[in-house]
Amino acid sequence: MSINRQPVLRFVDVTKGYSLGGAEFKAVKPTNLAVFSGDYISIKGPSGSGKSTLIHLMGLLDTPTTGKIYLEGQDVSGLSETKLAKIRNRKIGFVFQQFNLLSRTTAWENVALPLVYAGIPSASRKILSLKALAAVGLAEKYGNNPNQLSGGQQQRVAIARAIVTDPMIILADEPTGNLDTFSGRAIMDLFDKFNRQGKIIILVTHEESVAKHASRKITIVDGVVRETNK
Repeated sequence: MSINRQPVLRFVDVTKGYSLGGAEFKAVKPTNLAVFSGDYISIKGPSGSGKSTLIHLMGLLDTPTTGKIYLEGQDVSGLSETKLAKIRNRKIGFVFQQFNLLSRTTAWENVALPLVYAGIPSASRKILSLKALAAVGLAEKYGNNPNQLSGGQQQRVAIARAIVTDPMIILADEPTGNLDTFSGRAIMDLFDKFNRQGKIIILVTHEESVAKHASRKITIVDGVVRETNK
């Protein structure tokens, strides 16, 4: 690693705690972590270990209790939700286990949602959405509603939605959890492709077959974050 290489995302002594019954529960204990351009990271840990909290912090969906989070050198720890939402929209794409598609909305319109929030004109939204659907192999399904698509196809629509704004980082929380083995492999092939194209991929998984795609592996147990390989 070059000594001049600067992290895209950096945690400095980050913790996240919650109040439970008058006592504080630390979901993420003091963590120092650096994510670099081109990284492909898996996060594993038992149920309740803090995986979701960690990825929410990495995706700026949550703010730390203590410590600092830097994105491209900027301290984003104390920014307002409005400012964080704008950064997320431009810099980070999200993929979830449950797909989170609007059921009465076509595939391309689902993909276009981040562009609506970004204020992109309607004509450009359709062009960009069709391009994103083509990138995940679903160009011909642009007019289909989610109930006309298989689970694997729905997840590919969700991935198209995640990449439509050309983010630096794609965060995926159990992206193959609701899929059969064949569909899961196809989804991982897409993440592999986007990482080769320069996207940072960070995924939470409990499946070793998924984690093995990553070049960096992080585990979290009882809120303690450790990297098991470099």
